[in-house]
Amino acid sequence: MTSETREAFGRVGIWSGALHGARAHDAGKEAIADAVAELEELGYGTLWIGGSPSPDDAAAVVAATRTVTVATGILSIWDHTAEEVAARIAAIDASARGRFVLGLGVSHGPMVPQYTKPYSAMVDYLDALDAATPPVNPGHRVLAALGPKMLKLAADRALGAHPYLVTTEHTAEAREVLGPDALLAPELSVVLDTDLDRARTTARNMLAMYLQLPNYTDNLLRLGFTDSDFEGGGSVRLLDALFALGDAERVRARTREYLDAGADHVALQVLTADEGGAGLPRTEWRQLAEVFADDL
Repeated sequence: MTSETREAFGRVGIWSGALHGARAHDAGKEAIADAVAELEELGYGTLWIGGSPSPDDAAAVVAATRTVTVATGILSIWDHTAEEVAARIAAIDASARGRFVLGLGVSHGPMVPQYTKPYSAMVDYLDALDAATPPVNPGHRVLAALGPKMLKLAADRALGAHPYLVTTEHTAEAREVLGPDALLAPELSVVLDTDLDRARTTARNMLAMYLQLPNYTDNLLRLGFTDSDFEGGGSVRLLDALFALGDAERVRARTREYLDAGADHVALQVLTADEGGAGLPRTEWRQLAEVFADDL
């Protein structure tokens, strides 16, 4: 990965599952377009479209912005064929196509009826992207990798990895597996709330679903957590390891921990009590942009 690529991603980005413009009604489309245009003006390096986006969701965010890197975080390989994805990316305006990065993942067995042999399925999908006309080349794709095998694949067949719901310890281990040249861009969920009991409640509301998915719990067990840490929506130890809870300065400090552990870029997902992380928390995005002014 070149220094230009690292600069294109920036040190800090925004991850949001609410940027699905292709699925929204007209007012929703306008709200998303306005929000991503502001995020670009605020200086964030990359906008990550979360929540299993479609190629059309990505194309809408690219169209609503001018210079910011746009990435899917992540597109499920079970939802769209490689040929469909390659064709849709090719249809993005040529002047903007270079700043789009295809984030791919294998999703989770409990969520995908056809889920089988995820590693082999990802290899086959990457082969199909390579063979497409035109292809989606490795320099414009990242993988949602947690374990060593998928991380190695991310280094060999993509720009790098975009791990979700991980600790700083995982980031350090992932850097070792990826080597020095691959991109490492973990997601970090944040709650801007100085009432820590309330902040942890918000975090647990988001975390509850993920604690039902073996890919995540197995990864956390590998990192030294136990089944007891998954009870009640997550122990304090688990929450403090996975989230940034508190004021904006605390979020900045936690982000620095991930960067110091080996991340090139950190994708911040803002969770709010009233929206459950599903809306467009523009006030919080502005607050973070102020505290990260020297990093954006």
